[in-house]
Amino acid sequence: MKENIILLTDSYKVSHYKQYPPKTKTVYSYFESRGGLFSETVFFGLQYFLKEYLSTPVTMDMIDEAEELFALHFGDKTLFNRAGWEYIVNKHGGKLPVRIRAVPEGTVVPTLNVLMTVENTDPECYWLTNYLETLLSQTWYPSTVATNSREMKKLILKNLEKTGDPALIGFKLHDFGFRGVSSVESAGLGGAAHLVNFMGTDTVPGLLVAKRSYGEAMAGYSIPAAEHSTITSWGQDYEVEAFRNMIKQYGSGNLYAVVSDSYDIFRACSQIWGKELKAEVEAANGTLVIRPDSGIPNQVVVKCLDLLGEAFGYTINTKGYKVLNPKVRLIQGDGIDLEEVRKILDNMDRNGWSGDNVAFGSGGGLLQKFNRDTSKYAFKCSYAKIGNSEVDVFKQPSTDAGKVSKKGRMSLVLKNGKLTTVKGDKLEDLLVTVYENGQIYNETTFANVRERAEVKS
Repeated sequence: MKENIILLTDSYKVSHYKQYPPKTKTVYSYFESRGGLFSETVFFGLQYFLKEYLSTPVTMDMIDEAEELFALHFGDKTLFNRAGWEYIVNKHGGKLPVRIRAVPEGTVVPTLNVLMTVENTDPECYWLTNYLETLLSQTWYPSTVATNSREMKKLILKNLEKTGDPALIGFKLHDFGFRGVSSVESAGLGGAAHLVNFMGTDTVPGLLVAKRSYGEAMAGYSIPAAEHSTITSWGQDYEVEAFRNMIKQYGSGNLYAVVSDSYDIFRACSQIWGKELKAEVEAANGTLVIRPDSGIPNQVVVKCLDLLGEAFGYTINTKGYKVLNPKVRLIQGDGIDLEEVRKILDNMDRNGWSGDNVAFGSGGGLLQKFNRDTSKYAFKCSYAKIGNSEVDVFKQPSTDAGKVSKKGRMSLVLKNGKLTTVKGDKLEDLLVTVYENGQIYNETTFANVRERAEVKS
């Protein structure tokens, strides 16, 4: 069952239709990142919201449901704009009379630039533009995850360019975040946002968003991997048998991962994997990926690499860095965020280890440790038509210069090689119409999104 779009707003917006100036005909608003943690943002996720929520026409049943709920919610039957919503049903067949223009998804835009504009197309529905703010602003989440994931990609790629093979970048950051997010929908949006930049994931809902909303048959991949329950259920005295079973079950494949810190990660690397099972690991066709899951990540990773290097051997690549025997690799999946990736790679570099040896798995640090203020996303009205007058609308609080908003209608153009917001409707505007009067336009594919967001080596 589709959600009732009338109910997907903040309570106070229900009363806003009576608060605009008399004779208001047009309300035009825009969405931007005002700065924050990152200097640029990867715009992503709007197409999901358009398909999931804005493509279903409003019906009289929806209006009845909303009227009943808001009468109880406010204790007042007169606040709800029933006449306005009935007008949309009767005049427009329930299709929302708004126009949404946006930068193509995946585009990397410097902060303080317009990402999306919204305006009503019917003068009677001036109140509808900012009624939709609450829902449309939620694009902050997939955009922030896509941006964060891309920042980690830039960091890892820089290390690979110095120490190893940049062609490995696609599978260097794996999404472990499903269990750590606030909802299944967050997992889907955040998981898909990560896959804009990488090919590895265990977050299945992300695959579904990429498929259903962006037409990507398969956006990400995974491998057989152990968790602590599948290892510790054998008991500490039989840990070697638990590990041997992983070789037996999956060693003939390409990659298989085994969490190895249930009791002693360093003993596991040096003694169990490095001695007792060494011959079996090397005889198998696949590659063993050992996963530490506790301790101080940058220290544990380097010590594990040192122990595995002693046990399995390593070569020195053309860039002067150590690369383990190809039968063995490492994945660090505990405590991983942008800063921890930096610490690990720096410590590996100092100790002569190539980035080729390690992949990362991230959960909360990839999908959850953010809010709308991470990149200071805001949706603000900047223009209105009142009677025959066109009015620039803005806020300019004396207490916070960072919250000054833009004025007027606007376009995003390429100026001196840089994306820049300029006032007015320009022919060279990079914003394209993605929704108008209930119809979705200029759909993008996931492949197109990835291409726009690509980090150039």
